[in-house]
Amino acid sequence: MKIAVVAANGKAGRLIVQELVDRGEGVTAITRGENKTDAQNSIQKDIMDLTAADLGGFDAVVDAFGTWAPETLDQHSTTLTHLCDVLSGTDTRLLIVGGAGSLFVNPEHTTTLNQTPDFPLEFQPLAAAMQKALDELRQRDDVKWTYISPAADFQADGERTGTYQLGGEELMVGSRGPVISYADYAIAMADEVQNGDHVRERISVVRK
Repeated sequence: MKIAVVAANGKAGRLIVQELVDRGEGVTAITRGENKTDAQNSIQKDIMDLTAADLGGFDAVVDAFGTWAPETLDQHSTTLTHLCDVLSGTDTRLLIVGGAGSLFVNPEHTTTLNQTPDFPLEFQPLAAAMQKALDELRQRDDVKWTYISPAADFQADGERTGTYQLGGEELMVGSRGPVISYADYAIAMADEVQNGDHVRERISVVRK
């Protein structure tokens, strides 16, 4: 397969690149600065400057973009919209590193995690921005997208166990609670890139 990873220099992006490279896939890292991954190829470009020519020919594009600064939170929507526009009408799959705040906590799907009383106040702006991006993504029937939410406790330096549990729209709790490491999330992302068929769906992952 030919796979591009956008924002490949980030913590999640680097692990996803490495997982795919270790599986023998052809990976192109897309970064704003110098490529710091082991991808075989690289494109140095801002997301908003990417064109159909840049992303043409890829079987899948992984969007690992993330930002936490209050003044840039709107970029979750603007960058994702741009990638959708570039890939509109193509067979290239777009897989997004998503957020957990939008996961539902009840079977009726009327309450999301970020609407619960114990959701940390400091994460509310980020959760709202990512929720908005997901809501907009759900309106796109012209792109083969898959949105992958991590567990509520998404641990950048957590251990790689090599296992995970796949779910859907609802918050899951594994044997260690609602947690998953970036490393195990990268495994789940690579599995979905290679074998998944959750087109225009949001799925979620948690440590077993």
